[in-house]
Amino acid sequence: MRLIVYAVNVHQGGGAVLLNALLFSISQEAVSCIAFLDRRLKLSETLSAKIKINLVAPSIPNRLLAERVLTSTAKDDDVVLFFGNLPPLFKLRGHVAVFIQNRYLVDDVKLDGFPFNTMLRLRAERLWLSGWLANADEFIVQTPSMKRLLEARTKGRIPVRVLPFMAAHDRYVRKVRPPEMQKGKDFEFLYVASGEPHKNHRQLIEAWCLLAKEGLFPSLRLTLDRAHFAELCSWMEQKIEQCRLNVENVGSLPHGQIKQLYDQAGALVYPSTFESFGLPLIEARQAGLPVLAAELDY
Repeated sequence: MRLIVYAVNVHQGGGAVLLNALLFSISQEAVSCIAFLDRRLKLSETLSAKIKINLVAPSIPNRLLAERVLTSTAKDDDVVLFFGNLPPLFKLRGHVAVFIQNRYLVDDVKLDGFPFNTMLRLRAERLWLSGWLANADEFIVQTPSMKRLLEARTKGRIPVRVLPFMAAHDRYVRKVRPPEMQKGKDFEFLYVASGEPHKNHRQLIEAWCLLAKEGLFPSLRLTLDRAHFAELCSWMEQKIEQCRLNVENVGSLPHGQIKQLYDQAGALVYPSTFESFGLPLIEARQAGLPVLAAELDY
C-alpha cells in the first residue's frame, strides 16, 4: 500500500500544525508516501527520504496541474488523503479520504464580517464540497458535532469517521494545577487565534473595556497577523488606547513560540463562537493552564 497526501492549500494555522505532525509521523513508519504540498508550508521536521515531496506554487493553474498529475499517479491500491477540506475535482483510483477542518463549509452560518473575496471563496468551496461528493470514499473529521453537520449536508451518502489527532498526546490533564503554580507568570490571559469573525476578538476587547471602566486591567496577549487582519488590528489598537487596556498583540508566531506563550500565561481565554476542533484548548491543558471558554460543543 502507498499513501498519497494532497495538501496544496494548507500552509498556516492549525492545519499546518496538524499536517506537519502527520508528515513527521509518516516519516517514522514503514509507509511509502508521496506528498503534494503548498510551497509556502514551512516543514518543521526533517522528513524521511521515503516521502517524495512535490511542492506546488499557490495559484489556480498550478493546483489544477498538480491534481492532473495526481490523477495519473494514484493507483488502485493507494490511499489518497485530501487534507484541505475539499474532495478531488477528478475521480481517482484508490481509496480517497477527505479531511475536513473548516466548519464554515459544513455549518449553515452566515459569512457576514468576512472580506468580499473571502466570502466568495467560502461560497465557492461550499458548492465544490456539495458538487464533488462522489469523488470521495469517506470523510474524516475530529469531533462528533462536525460529523453530525457533515452527515446532514451530505445526506449520509458518504461515510464520515471521527478521528481526532494532534502532534503529541502527552501531558494532557483535565485537572487544574494548584493556584501557587499560577504565580510568577508574565501575563494573565492568552488567546491563541487568527482573526476570522467567529474567533470573536471584538467581543473580547469590548469585555476588557467594560472591565477597565470598573478599574480592572487584566493583562492579555493575542496572536493576530497584522497583515491579514489589518482592519481588526486597527480597531483593536484604538480601543486599547481609548480604554488604556493592558492588551498586547504579539502577532502570528511559529508553533514553537506559541508553545512558549503557554508557559508564560496564567490562563487561556477562548471566546470563539464555533470550532471544528479547538487545538489551542488541548495545548493549553497540556501546559497545565486553566481554560475560560465559551459553553459550546467544541
